[in-house]
Formats: sequence, structure tokens, C-alpha cells
Amino acid sequence: MTYQKNNNALSEITEVIFKDGMNGLDKAIAILVNETMQIERSRHLHAEPYERSQERQDYANGFKNKTFKTRIGELDLKIPQVRSCGFYPSFLEKGLRSERALTTAIAEMYVNGVSTRKVQNIIEQMCGFDVTSSDVSRASKLLDEELDKWRRRPLGCYKYLFLDARYEKIRYDNSVVDCAVLIAVGVNEQGKREILGVSVKLSEQEPNWRDFMQSLQARGLHGVELITSDAHAGLKAAKKAVFPSVKWQRCQFHLQQNAQSYVPKKALKEEVAFDIRSIFNAPSQTEAERLLKLTAQKYEKEAPKLANWMLDNLTEGFTFFNFPTGHWIKIRTSNVLERLNKEVKRRTRVVSIFPNVASCERLVSAILLEKSEEWQASDVYLNFS
Repeated sequence: MTYQKNNNALSEITEVIFKDGMNGLDKAIAILVNETMQIERSRHLHAEPYERSQERQDYANGFKNKTFKTRIGELDLKIPQVRSCGFYPSFLEKGLRSERALTTAIAEMYVNGVSTRKVQNIIEQMCGFDVTSSDVSRASKLLDEELDKWRRRPLGCYKYLFLDARYEKIRYDNSVVDCAVLIAVGVNEQGKREILGVSVKLSEQEPNWRDFMQSLQARGLHGVELITSDAHAGLKAAKKAVFPSVKWQRCQFHLQQNAQSYVPKKALKEEVAFDIRSIFNAPSQTEAERLLKLTAQKYEKEAPKLANWMLDNLTEGFTFFNFPTGHWIKIRTSNVLERLNKEVKRRTRVVSIFPNVASCERLVSAILLEKSEEWQASDVYLNFS
């Protein structure tokens, strides 16, 4: 039966090309794609149409019409449906990712101040079809809806939580201000990284961080065993209020940067950095504490402020010792967010100044959604087995 259907589809494609030549290529491709999707549905069901089979997993449930814009024209597709809704053709899944990327590109150009005419020219060269000003407006609206849905999606159990903020210039109340972009990254029970949320606030003050953390909880975030971040006062106060029983790891990278402010001579900077790294690289917390005391004694005469600062602060970077050894290198810093912030900066610096908070949140969310999907498709970040 499949062979007969394939022959019929091939005959139909041949007839279209003979009749319309290259002008009928879009119709021919649509026939081919429709036939491929039906074959994929049959494989998903483990049965051909109307076939009785003990291996059958589900039942076909008609088709849903959808038009796709492509370089060769519009494809009128008939998307096969199944009763359980547990099937979606792989071709369309790839198409959706491409469509989302195109929508994001249009909206990003719009945010960046590119004129509608330039957007039209770029899309026409890229994809072979034109866009209108209403297309740009609709793309931005659709993107906003998708991004808002992503920002509000339900969460689950995440063992590790990383928090950080970066700043973007935004026009606000007739002036340009530096607004904080708060970002949360989690590692779930399968060891996968995921960007859990983003919010644009006027500052990193405690109420803003607290609202952000509470919004994560309201969406179902639970099971957090460790939070890694820098020592911003607002963040620390919010963490104490929202996650009082969760252990906190102060980012060792930030600690090493902070230490340099207490080094009295430039010639000492490299030596101090080496000594701090040696403490953090100790094989156990007991050994790290021993090295810390020795290092503080080493500098108590030459750099007493540094020695006191070390004793008061470096122990906040020892929490990671309470977790599996194989996780140490990735949970003791917020480097996962530092690298993410660099990617955000690379994409937002062309804007210079955002016209409003919404435009900043739109572009940053689009970048983070794209990155989070890349992470989900990649190998595990931490092994919990």
C-alpha cells in the first residue's frame, strides 16, 4: 500500500512539473512534504491507514491545513493529526524553529531601529519573499506573546540555581538609566541547564530580587539545594527572605576579583591570586581552611587589610565542598551566567540605548530562549548518577 501511495505521489509531482514547469515547484514540494508527513505518521502509529495491527499505537485523526512561506513560494500543507496529540512531523518541527528564528530576526531588527523598508529588503534576500510593515508589527506581537508564555511557563525541581544581573541603558521617564536585567539559570535532576527566568528592573535592590525569586517559586520552582551568585547586598537579602534554608555559594571568580581591591602593591597581585586559587583548589574544606589561615598569616604584616578580608570573606566560597566532587568545578562560580551575559551583551550592544523597558525585555528574552533551547539539545551539564 505504501509503495502504491508513493507511486501516486510521484505521478502527481511529475504531472505538476510537466504542466507548470519551475513555476509549479512549490506545489510539487508541497505534495512531497505532505506525502512524507503521512509516512512519518504511519511509522509513529506502527500501522498503515485502515490497517489492523496488534502493534498499532494510536489512530489517525485527519489533517490540519497550514501555509508555510519558503524561498520557492508558499507551501499549502496538510498536517497529519492523531487522536492523542502526541505526534508532530519532524519537518514541521524544524520549520517551526526556522519560523521562530525568522520572527525573532524581524523583531530584533525592529527593536534595533532598522526601518521597515530595510527589513523588507533583508528578508527578501534571505528568504525570497517580501514583508510589509504589518508583518513586522505582527512578528513583534507574536514574539511578545511567545516570550511572555516562555517567561511564565511552569517550572519544576532544580538542584542548583545560579543568579546574576547585567545592566542595559534604557530610556525611562525622559532620561537614560542603567536598568538591571536579572537572570536565573537552573540545573534540573537530569543534569541539564535551563534558563528559568529573566526580568528587567530599575535596580538590584532587595525588593526587585525578592519579587524575581518569588515569581520563580510561584511558577513551581522547588528542590533547590544550592544557590550560586555574587555577594550583592540586595540579592543576599532577597535570598535570605525567599530561600532561607538553601545553602549559598559565593562565586569564587567574583571573590578573586574583589580581593585585588585589598592588595596594596601591584607586584603582589599575581601572588595573591595564586594563593587564593590554591585555597579554592584544595581537596577538602578542612584543607582549604588550613590554607586560608596560613595565607592570612602570610599577609598580616605586609597587607593587613587583605588578610582580614580573606578571613571574613573567603569562607563564603567554601559551600561547594558539601556537594558531589564531580560538581565542584561548575557550581563554585557563576561562570555559566558570565558566559551567557557575554552573549547577551554581544547582541544588545548594537542597540546602545533601548527605547523602553519592554523592548529590552523582548530582545534579551529572545536571546535567552534561543540559548536555553540550545542547552536542552546538548549533553548533560552535570551528572547526577
